[in-house]
Parts: sequence; structure tokens; C-alpha cells
Amino acid sequence: MLHSMTGYASRQGAADLAGQRMTWDWELRAVNGRGLDLRLRLPDGFGFLEKPLRDKLSAQISRGNVALSLRLRAVRPEGRAPIDEAALQDLFQTLAQMHAQAAAKGLDLRAPTTLDVLSWRGLNPDGHDAATIDTAELGKLLLADMEGLLAAFNAARQGEGQALHAILSGQIDQIAALVLDARARVPERAAALRTLFQGVIAQFTDGTQADPARLEQELALQAVKSDLSEELDRLDAHCAAARALLSEGGAIGRRLDFLTQEFNREANTLCSKAQHIELTRIGLEMKSVIDQMREQVQNLE
Repeated sequence: MLHSMTGYASRQGAADLAGQRMTWDWELRAVNGRGLDLRLRLPDGFGFLEKPLRDKLSAQISRGNVALSLRLRAVRPEGRAPIDEAALQDLFQTLAQMHAQAAAKGLDLRAPTTLDVLSWRGLNPDGHDAATIDTAELGKLLLADMEGLLAAFNAARQGEGQALHAILSGQIDQIAALVLDARARVPERAAALRTLFQGVIAQFTDGTQADPARLEQELALQAVKSDLSEELDRLDAHCAAARALLSEGGAIGRRLDFLTQEFNREANTLCSKAQHIELTRIGLEMKSVIDQMREQVQNLE
């Protein structure tokens, strides 16, 4: 099964720990990349999750620029938020001392707003805050929940991979059809080259009869130089190899990208050796399909 390098998934979760309701939001997204680049954004105090999360991601993703973010929230109970009065008085005293010291230095500190004061963690007497939660226990829950996120992410990448499989299969079929067309044009091209060569010989022999044996020898030499059978055989082989890779599935992006370069090399040689308008047209059309194919391959893992 093919996977696209691009993908997105999000997931929400919740748990009750020590009487505190905790909720979280996962977000996982990936775009194309030459290798695997993992970037994690975790809440303060949860850095210990980075390595196991990286291990989980790298076990299932081989290429792409991947960004994982986690947001945690503590759900407060309904009603008035509890406040530790003693802690509040200590906070006011500390703020007054800071303002007094700043004034003595000629500085004017901005007074905190009510929301600034309420956001101070030490004011909550019941510990209804993420800072008071058992992070090890919550970490286990988060790692377990991560499996669902990865499953959704891989399903999204797999869906795109199936679409890419259909597109790439069609492009390989187009190239194979163009190779068949090119083979059918080879006898026509050989006759045209023979006529062209004879005309050139006539121009340089002032109308005198050329040696038939010598003429046949030169024609044979030109035929060897302009022979396209090797290029067409290699193109057939590349088509077979590309189909085999698609059937194999998995992380084939790098190998298929290399194969498209080989496709392009043979198409270039076909164009340069064509010396025939229809074969040139076929070669150019083939290059166009190969370019489109390579653009799609860039999305594969």
C-alpha cells in the first residue's frame, strides 16, 4: 500500500486525574521532504514525552516534514473559582515591594490586571491546574491516545496514496503506449533516412553513380548509429520496474524518483536520435508525461 507524504489528523481526549478533569488536543500534519524531519510542540513539563513520541512517529513514517503539537487544558468546576486568600495577600505584598523598588530606581512598572493576578498558579487552593497533575500518569494516557491519532493520520496518507497509485499507473501506461507507437514508426523512419542519405550522396557525387556496395556500407553504419532499439527496450524495462514498485508498495518514493530520472534519460536520447518528425513528437510527448509523473512521485513516501 502506498502512502502520501502529505497528511493531516487531529484528535481530542479527556481524563479525570485526582478529581481534576484534563482535556487535550492533538494535531499531526506532514508535507513533502527529502528525509524525515520531526518537529514536536509539547506543553511545559511534558518534555519527557518527546522521545517516545518520536519513536512512535519514526516507526510508521519514513519521509516528510512532520509537525506534532499537543495542547493541554484543565477544566475548572462550575461556579466561582476558588482562591487561596493567604497566597493572594502574599502576591499583593510581593507586587507592592516590586513597585516600590522600581520607583526608587526611577522606573514605572505597569500595574497587573485582574486577569494577570488570576492567572498566577499559586492562587488555586485545590490544585485545579495542570501543574499539580501527576504528569507521569497523564503521560501514559497521552501515549496510549496517540495511537488513535496515528491511525487517523495513516488512513489519510493511505487515501492519498491510493489516488497517487491510480495516477502513476495511468502515466506508466501512457509511456508504454508511446513506446509501442515509437516501435511502429521505426521502419517508416528507416526508409526515410535511407532516402535522405541517398539524396545527400547524390549531391556530393555530381550525379555520378555511387558504388552500391559502399552505399550499403554507409547506410549500415548510419543505421547502427541511429538505432533506437536499446532505448526502446530500456523504456519497456523501466515501465515493468515501475509497475513492480507500485505493486510492492511501502516507502518506494526514493526508488521511483530515481526511476523517473532514468525514464527521462532515455526519452532525451530518443529525441536526440530521432531524425524523424513523428518519433520526435513521441519523444517530446513522453518527456511531458515523465515530468508529470515525477511531480506526482515527489508526493510519495
